[in-house]
Amino acid sequence: MKIAVSGKGGVGKTTFAALLIRALNLEGKHILAVDADPDANLAAAIGITDADKITPISDMKKLIYERTEAKPGTVGGFFKLNPKVNDLPDKLSAKFENISLMRLGSVKKGGSGCLCPASTLLRALITHIVLIRDDVVVMDMEAGIEHLGRATASAVDKLIVVVEPGRRSIETASHIRELASEIGLKNIAMVGNKTRGKKDEEFLKKNLSDFTFLGLIPHDDALIEADLGGISPFDVDSPAKSIVCNMISEL
Repeated sequence: MKIAVSGKGGVGKTTFAALLIRALNLEGKHILAVDADPDANLAAAIGITDADKITPISDMKKLIYERTEAKPGTVGGFFKLNPKVNDLPDKLSAKFENISLMRLGSVKKGGSGCLCPASTLLRALITHIVLIRDDVVVMDMEAGIEHLGRATASAVDKLIVVVEPGRRSIETASHIRELASEIGLKNIAMVGNKTRGKKDEEFLKKNLSDFTFLGLIPHDDALIEADLGGISPFDVDSPAKSIVCNMISEL
């Protein structure tokens, strides 16, 4: 099962992804968690110790040079477009019980361009993870889905878009669907987050009536306190945990 999670910044996307990963772990699944959000904090949300010490792959200049035969940051020239990546998930993952986590990092635009050694390595890695790996894969994406392409989209079982009651969140969800349709990714579901009652639930379902909702997670101060305290949302007493666990059967 391959799942991508996206949504506007601040909607609780990473919190949901961490809850989903820990719930799958509780079921005994082996999960490869991929933090593809430049604002990386999935490791901490899962509960991995020393999460801040995990080096993003995009910052591993020596590795990028070894695999692509081109120096990171260079534009033009020749480098491998199909670098070897099949050993990287096992070599570069941080571990937590049945969970392996990789932090992709971001390719700095401007000096590096779009077609550069670092971005080529990351794309090859995502393609390998989605198409070849047998693990349950959960990818915490940024507000877009730029790490996915036509080759990988068909292998993604579900794109989950996390939304909160608000116009900007709804607009981002619609934009993500447009991006997904461009690469042929059609299996999309919504998760409503931070709902404060029936009015918020009705607002989301009315404004996203052509989307399928996987579930709704109520606003919970315990989740906010967990984030402030550096605690995994799965390790606090919150109804969100059981709600997400119930979503797994739907997936």
